[in-house]
Amino acid sequence: MSAAKLVQGYEVVIGFETHAQLSTQSKIFSRAPTAFGAEPNTQACAVDLALPGTLPVMNLGAVERAIELGLALGSHIAERSIFARKNYFYPDLPKGYQISQFEIPVVQGGEVSFMLGDEKKTVRLVRAHLEEDAGKSLHDLGFGEGGFGEGGFGGGFSKGQTGIDLNRAGTPLLEIVTEPDMRSSDEAVAYAKKLHEIVTWIGICDGNMQEGSFRCDANVSVRKPGAALGTRREIKNLNSFKFMQQAIDYEVRWQIEEIEEGRDIQQATVLFNPDTGETRAMRSKEDAADYRYFPDPDLPPLVIGRDWVERVRSEMVELPWVMAARFCADYGLPEYDAATLTQSMAMAAYFEETAKACGHPKLASNWIMGEVSRRLNADGLDFAQVEQRVSAGQLATLVMRINDNIISNSAARQVFEGLWALASNDVTVALTGVGAVGMVGEVDAIIEAKGLRQMNDSSALEAIIDEVLTANAKNVEEFKAGNAKAFNALVGMAMKASKGKANPAQVNELLKKKLD
Repeated sequence: MSAAKLVQGYEVVIGFETHAQLSTQSKIFSRAPTAFGAEPNTQACAVDLALPGTLPVMNLGAVERAIELGLALGSHIAERSIFARKNYFYPDLPKGYQISQFEIPVVQGGEVSFMLGDEKKTVRLVRAHLEEDAGKSLHDLGFGEGGFGEGGFGGGFSKGQTGIDLNRAGTPLLEIVTEPDMRSSDEAVAYAKKLHEIVTWIGICDGNMQEGSFRCDANVSVRKPGAALGTRREIKNLNSFKFMQQAIDYEVRWQIEEIEEGRDIQQATVLFNPDTGETRAMRSKEDAADYRYFPDPDLPPLVIGRDWVERVRSEMVELPWVMAARFCADYGLPEYDAATLTQSMAMAAYFEETAKACGHPKLASNWIMGEVSRRLNADGLDFAQVEQRVSAGQLATLVMRINDNIISNSAARQVFEGLWALASNDVTVALTGVGAVGMVGEVDAIIEAKGLRQMNDSSALEAIIDEVLTANAKNVEEFKAGNAKAFNALVGMAMKASKGKANPAQVNELLKKKLD
């Protein structure tokens, strides 16, 4: 492992706490729904509101999602864990406490490994515990007719008033806590992206950062190499990878400046303002003692038998790194290709269906990582939507036509663009030179309609090459004098003369033969 990169002579130390909203249909201790976007306070039942006489009942699905994460990350699943009350006052916390886990969490230990450039990094986990979310406070509502919150409040508020939306109260969360193992903002963002990939891959969280389903808190401190850990400040609720990097970089610079100017760092919770690019203190950072944790008397210990764990394990999807290893073994792919293709379940499924249909997995991989990904990015789409543009079957046919030398790579890109345009209803692009036959979007129809089939008549190609050599005697002389670029120019002129229909490899072979 390489040494940590220093910033102005200081080592950066980062630990993460990530709140992953679990993908259950109901809340962790009640039957109230968890759907995003409802009108304020329409998804909070008597249990969520902490009305007298109500009791929490554990959501089985939330427990099973915690078990899945523990199995995916090589953690220990506690056979017996305890729920505790985390006491603090805030208007959007109806009970005056949050039900969480403290001494004995359900998931203990584990690790997340990822690549940072060419180096493998591993971040150790301390724990992952189940807890309920709080409600949401929205401030300064004096805008008359507008709305706010997920569903929007109506008007009638005076300037400076705060509204409370309890729809999120009781939403199931899994808080995933790391050791302070990260040493740069790049490493922290790479860890967060990998964790995001894992929780969405196994389906325990939808990962929607804009809706608050995946929220990260970064604990940041700096120290001189070899010194004790510095005082940390916690940057709360980072909901984009871009802002995460900006916030950490700013916080590191700020802490170093404070220390260099002789001021002590005070432990605090801070927020990042993306408009100014700065962090600002929100409150002094609490320690566990400030929350006065004690076991929740309304909830019995959570007991998880080994048979339950094994049943969950048997029902889990194939993990991305396991699938990547299989892609290497079964399809002969390089590790880089396999790791890239397993970044999302949809991308992996699209590759596997294409590879099985065409029988040329490496060529399929090249196209998916290259042209398909490029086009999706350009249109702001992801692989969950790729079948709406070019199906795996269509791509497989295209790959087979390339492999069979029916079309060149250049022609294949034209066919791909035609398929994409037809699916996008871009008739102007799709039908240029295609005619009505191309409307079905079939690969072979576009090849024929656009006249993209490669030349298979070697005598016709020889005649073209002879004409090129005769017309470009100077390039021939330069090549024979040792100028390799002159040969490339001849290849280009031959391809142009064939209107791109010649097989480039065949052009190279015939040119070399004639120039020897």
